[in-house]
Amino acid sequence: MAVGPVEVVTDPALSFRLLAWSLAGAALGCCSGLVPGLHANNFAFLLAGIAPSVPGPPLFVGSAMLAAGVVHTFLNAVPAMALGVPDAEMAVTALPGHRMVLEGRGYEAIRLSALGSVLAVLAAVPLAVPVTRAVTAVYPTLRTNLSLVLAAVVVALIASERTWRSRAVALFSFALAAGLGLLTLDLSPEAPLEAGGTLAPLFAGLFGAPVLIDAAFGSGIPPQRDDAIAMSRPLLGATAVAGALAGAVVGYVPGVSAAIAAVAVLALVPGGAGDRGYIVATSGVDTANAIFALFALAAIGRPRTGVMVAFESANAPLELPLLVGVVVVAGLIGFVLVIAVGDAYLELVGRLPYWRVSVAVLGLLVVLSFLFTGPMGVAVFAAAAAVGMVPVRLRARRVHLMGVLIGPLLFGV
Repeated sequence: MAVGPVEVVTDPALSFRLLAWSLAGAALGCCSGLVPGLHANNFAFLLAGIAPSVPGPPLFVGSAMLAAGVVHTFLNAVPAMALGVPDAEMAVTALPGHRMVLEGRGYEAIRLSALGSVLAVLAAVPLAVPVTRAVTAVYPTLRTNLSLVLAAVVVALIASERTWRSRAVALFSFALAAGLGLLTLDLSPEAPLEAGGTLAPLFAGLFGAPVLIDAAFGSGIPPQRDDAIAMSRPLLGATAVAGALAGAVVGYVPGVSAAIAAVAVLALVPGGAGDRGYIVATSGVDTANAIFALFALAAIGRPRTGVMVAFESANAPLELPLLVGVVVVAGLIGFVLVIAVGDAYLELVGRLPYWRVSVAVLGLLVVLSFLFTGPMGVAVFAAAAAVGMVPVRLRARRVHLMGVLIGPLLFGV
């Protein structure tokens, strides 16, 4: 990939306007990230729809979109942990994060996610050019053997269950989720808002509804203790870099989402990392994907994320030095926001009657399913909720429900 010379911006007025638009985008990404069940792609397609009517130069509008996408990847961890409602990218880390909240370690979980994301930003920026060259070189081989790679990931995850009974449940859960994905992912239902396909109701049902249903009959979130991080710095750094590298693959390989890469990266997390390692690595995948997708657009001319689709539709110029600066600023803003807002979010949810919170969020997910995918989306949400209860009730890990995305890829759909 040929990257032009770095141009240092010395115009104070231009710098101020660029910063102002980036801050506006960061505020928008904060709001979208904190809405439970709102997937980043829904948000991006809404942006793409209104981009032509947004007043301002395309570069500034694109910068706001990019900042919003990066900050969203920081803040979407908060509802995943406090309420157990992840978007697609946070699905794998949602249960470990939610489990830490129920253990009174929510403040630590939020900081682990924030560190995983910000370290991924710091790792991805210097690695972007060499990784782009490496991935584009091996891309044809990887794409040709993608089904074999995904099949190996699925076998490894099922084999990682401790008993033969749980392995059978894992296989059954994967098959159900894969069948659901085959039936619903390509649907294009009419809806009040044109904001993407059935991904939002699928993930809200598979990963959010089961947690909320159980939470409605639970005792709520316990008081949270101190925010000390019980993870060594070398291990934390290694898992964040593993997530960043997995995010690079997502940025270039079509059909492989951040959620699928998050499943694959679990194999790279050192054995002693546990829930904390999962949170750090998968947060890194999500945020690094937002960065590498920018370089993928510059290198191969194809948008790989919803945010990049919105960016391209706004006719924003690919001024990489400026946009990388926007990414770094947005990452630092996201790091501060996720800690400040995340702690307050946990405290607020902890003070409310949790059954009412659970019922209200379930209702919100149904409304969002209708808005994004119409009546069919509500049916998809209900079916996904039923499938999502299978591993919960039969005692297997919910990660196998990622078959909803992996299954269609394995069968070449």
